[in-house]
Amino acid sequence: MAAGSALLLVTVAVLIGSAIEAEHGTLRVGWPPFYARWKPHLGPGTPAALLLAAAVVLHGPALAARLPWRRLVLGCWGAAMAWTWFLALIDGPRRGVAERLTTRYEYLTVIDRFADAGAALRGFTDHILLDAPANWPPHVAGHPPAAVLTFVGLDRVGLGGGAWAAAWCVTVGASAAAALLIAVRVLTDEERARRAAPFLVLAPGAVWMGVSADGYFAGVAAWSLALLALAATGATRVPRAAALCAGLLGGLTCYLSYGLTLCALIAATVLLLARNARPLPYALGGVAAVALAFSLAGFNWWEGFNLLHERYYQGAAAIRPYGYWVWANPACTVAVVGLASAAGLRRALSGGPHALVRLRRGHDTARDRLVLLALAALVTVAVADLSGMSKAETERIWLPFALWLLPCAALLPVRGIRWWLAAQATVALLVNHLLLTGW
Repeated sequence: MAAGSALLLVTVAVLIGSAIEAEHGTLRVGWPPFYARWKPHLGPGTPAALLLAAAVVLHGPALAARLPWRRLVLGCWGAAMAWTWFLALIDGPRRGVAERLTTRYEYLTVIDRFADAGAALRGFTDHILLDAPANWPPHVAGHPPAAVLTFVGLDRVGLGGGAWAAAWCVTVGASAAAALLIAVRVLTDEERARRAAPFLVLAPGAVWMGVSADGYFAGVAAWSLALLALAATGATRVPRAAALCAGLLGGLTCYLSYGLTLCALIAATVLLLARNARPLPYALGGVAAVALAFSLAGFNWWEGFNLLHERYYQGAAAIRPYGYWVWANPACTVAVVGLASAAGLRRALSGGPHALVRLRRGHDTARDRLVLLALAALVTVAVADLSGMSKAETERIWLPFALWLLPCAALLPVRGIRWWLAAQATVALLVNHLLLTGW
């Protein structure tokens, strides 16, 4: 029923959104609620994606149960990377990979303007508004400078161009599967982490991770939270160093995308589940170090955020109706996390109150902690949604939050695990073959 309700939400969002766009043209997306257009197609990635999906559905649960832990983590990363590449190649090597980050909206179009990176940083906020001279393209203006500086750095070391940028985003983005696997293990237990592993591989969100910079952002955010979990649970020999690295990556996350400051809600939940606040000073020190470095370089985060808010309403957001997107955005999230996560989330919602009571009394179980971790991700998505700063394109923008909903599929009964995995793969394959996504 939960999975059916999620599917119904997507269907209603498509039907109502298509009617609104046809009559008023205010949604500014090609195939509401997705930033895409209807174009059934096949590509060179089709056979490989089908074969990998079948292999994970048939053998993933058994392999996840018996592989040595380190091999499982690396295998999860590798399989998630392959899944992302194959889905991207359904659109072809040029359209699906090499040219994704070279459009007029993207970061690679302004690489030459960072010949003097110091001057570009000091004047970064001068080009955010649409009426500013030489205003930045949408994705550069919409993010702090760490995002574009990443691609500038790749270019400086000889890895310039769309293909290398795509490879970077897919590699780092797919590593989020390994980070989530580690975090789930130390915060809950190994059994639930192993049950979640195949779902982390066949994440429907891989459609948008390959290739978008938001996939890269999701990977950085995931490792920040995983390192914090390791430090808080004492699952590492160097908890202070892990906490500091978590803070450094958390600070980088905030300078990759303004909205990712909401990851603090999941971070707070990690510390709560571990009942350990000792890593907090080290983590905050890491965040402060990144903020200080960018401030000394001449970039003011708050000024950039305020100017972005102004630019946001200079463009399509000014006419996109909040009344539609506030419930259609969650429909996009269904496509990112899949029907299995929707069903698992229903179990998390029903078990949440009891889990909170047991946590408060100190009698919480591994299942309770998985429930609360999923609910923290859900609250983060809800806050992002209600803010009104994400009207459309949330299928990629919310990747760093939505991926944390995937492990709740481990709450589902083992007896139906292959059917749920097949449902996850089907969502990704249908979206990628029927729609031509873009950003």
